[in-house]
Amino acid sequence: MNITEIRCVAVRVPVEKPTAIATRQLTTREYILVWIDTDSGHTGVGYVYAGTVGGGAVYELVQNALRPLLLGQDPRLIEGHWAAMYQEVLLGGRRGAALRAISAVDIALWDLLGKVAGLPLYRLLGGWADEVPAYASGGYYRPGDPLDNVREEMQAYKALGFTDFKIKVGGAAFEVDVARVRTAREAIGPAGRLALDANNAWRWPYEAIRFARAVEDSDIWWLEEPLTPDDIAGHAEIARTLEMPVATGEIHATRWDFRDLIEQRAADILQPDAGVLGGITEWMKVAHTAASFNVPVAPHWHANVHAHLVAAAHNAITVEYFVLDQDIYNFERLVTPETRLQCKDGRIPLPDRPGLGIVLDEEAVARWRVD
Repeated sequence: MNITEIRCVAVRVPVEKPTAIATRQLTTREYILVWIDTDSGHTGVGYVYAGTVGGGAVYELVQNALRPLLLGQDPRLIEGHWAAMYQEVLLGGRRGAALRAISAVDIALWDLLGKVAGLPLYRLLGGWADEVPAYASGGYYRPGDPLDNVREEMQAYKALGFTDFKIKVGGAAFEVDVARVRTAREAIGPAGRLALDANNAWRWPYEAIRFARAVEDSDIWWLEEPLTPDDIAGHAEIARTLEMPVATGEIHATRWDFRDLIEQRAADILQPDAGVLGGITEWMKVAHTAASFNVPVAPHWHANVHAHLVAAAHNAITVEYFVLDQDIYNFERLVTPETRLQCKDGRIPLPDRPGLGIVLDEEAVARWRVD
């Protein structure tokens, strides 16, 4: 079996409702979609989120740097292809767009291998469960009363059967964010778990520690990305100081970044993202390394991929899930309705279709395609 073509498309899907996190306004989501065709008739599908403006850079790397490497190659030799792609972009960037490009191609290769084997991805990887827990991710900053917004959103998620939740912090005045956390806890009730995501909002460890102390009576599941991702020492200081678990890793790339996080004890929970760190090949390395140090992983975004990976790594504890109607993470607008993930009572049953189990909606892709 040989690769006959690699096709790549950039799409820009609008976020219809005004939405913000602590560090930026979100108006659109750019995704890179990759198809790997073979002479056997099988086609693998991969994708990554490229940010609000980064689609062009990732697209160019797939087309001009990675595609020529893989044409004519056996797609089943994934480990070798990963090493070749990483070496090819070594000078152009070992993080960011270069690793997202590798991620998109790598995910497509694994989807293809699942289709060739006739197995869902999680079974191909030796999965341990056929359904996985998920939490409702939301609590973004939107127009309206900040407390009413959080209260209504958490109640809506509870009505769908969720017991675990996450909201944004760091983007409002200190006292407003403290009130938002307490309102979320009241809406959830004492039994549910509540995580907080700061999206690199604070510059100094003491700022994060001060906020965490103010909300620790709300029984926080974890505090996510309090500082810029490169401040590993700062995250380690926060993790040493707080009893509240610290989580980070969603913007880190490759096993080497995560080795540093583990060595410096900078996180109680790691959040590898297969669309950021180098794809499924690299994600599994990170998860297994974390397991060696008894560190749990809770992957960031991309539930369509990460549901499989959580089901394949026993130290993975949950999947981040976005209710599509909330119009926050909108990738599933590109997926046919019948192959979107179904979450019931806070759990995701794994699809029995081979590979990732998704089918891209051709009309939706054409509608939002960026030429």
